[in-house]
Amino acid sequence: MVSSDAAPTSKSSDVDFENTEIAFAHKSNGELKRTAWLFRIMNKQWLVNVGGTVGLWLNSSGLRIFNPIIRATIFKQFCGGISLENSAEAIEHLKERNTYTVLDYGAEAKSAEKDFDCTLQENLRAIQFASTHKAVAVISSKVTALASFDVLEKFQAKQPLSSEEQKAFDRIVQRMDTLCKAASENDVAIYFDAEETWIQDTIDLLVKQMMEKYNRQRVFIYHTYQLYRKDKLQSLMTDYDEAKAKGYLLGAKTVRGAYMEKERQRAATMGYPSPIQDTREDTDRDYNKAIRFLVDHYQDIASCNASHNLWSNQLLADLIIERNIPRDHPHLSFCQLMGMSDNITFNLAQAGFNVAKYVPYGPVKEVFPYLIRRARENSSVTGEMSRELGLILTEIKRRGLK
Repeated sequence: MVSSDAAPTSKSSDVDFENTEIAFAHKSNGELKRTAWLFRIMNKQWLVNVGGTVGLWLNSSGLRIFNPIIRATIFKQFCGGISLENSAEAIEHLKERNTYTVLDYGAEAKSAEKDFDCTLQENLRAIQFASTHKAVAVISSKVTALASFDVLEKFQAKQPLSSEEQKAFDRIVQRMDTLCKAASENDVAIYFDAEETWIQDTIDLLVKQMMEKYNRQRVFIYHTYQLYRKDKLQSLMTDYDEAKAKGYLLGAKTVRGAYMEKERQRAATMGYPSPIQDTREDTDRDYNKAIRFLVDHYQDIASCNASHNLWSNQLLADLIIERNIPRDHPHLSFCQLMGMSDNITFNLAQAGFNVAKYVPYGPVKEVFPYLIRRARENSSVTGEMSRELGLILTEIKRRGLK
């Protein structure tokens, strides 16, 4: 049940999120049936958990015997391709449906300096690629793909860094600055993801330094706010005040969050209060307050509503229309993951809003941890896979397929 805080305050927008004809127009009959089959499997949480554990072990051990199956199923559903060039077809298909692309190099769980440098070069390639493809306005990056988790954590804990650790931290700053400078020079934006609370303060500090340097005339650098955290609505408002005082524009991507179970378990183990909202209704309340705040200050904040929640997307669409803001205003955008919530993405695009899909890419072995994390997150959300499957089955029935 949706709380009163989560529901939109009006019905002024003309977006019909139940229109499955528009949502799945890009899928052939065969593709639609295969998607239904995949979502039936993902609807079984126990199967996703067991299969994910075995798959991650095989992948880390170099035993990638199931990679061809993965590439033909879950990879095809949630990723654009094995490389930038291989993703061009997916980008073009989205462009044909008035939908932008957010490029996301999907490699995760790296720890060596050479891997961080490799990720930087891949991100720089993505920026160059985006500069020549108008349908790609943004790339996404994780700071932990560019930096040592341990160094970020130690810095946040205010523990003295060794000489080598200080050099590693300096390299983190240099990588981020190189990336942000390239983005501003090529007229491409960057979304920096939010991560675990015990490194997030460090990430906050670094990203705000980049925003202060590069978001002077327009927004190139975006921070991510996880509103399932109790403190992030206030953080958003405080960061806005700081940006105004220092004379730069704030970039804000809002999400509900991705580390809830890990955060709660760590808090319980270490004996400190959980940073996560007590109820889903609390998260919905803060999330939609954040949406209203961003619309109230849209001239000074460029924001992306990166949500799969129907009501939060309805709310933003309603507010844009009620206040006579152009639907395609560059400071107010929507975004969903490739392969999910097509009913939200493509119905918003059809109605003229500024909307994009996150398109992860990379070799199967590199993006495999991302795929497993995504499958687990969504199968653990009550009704998430069932909702997606229900919409697909509605379209199958509408087309008269068996």
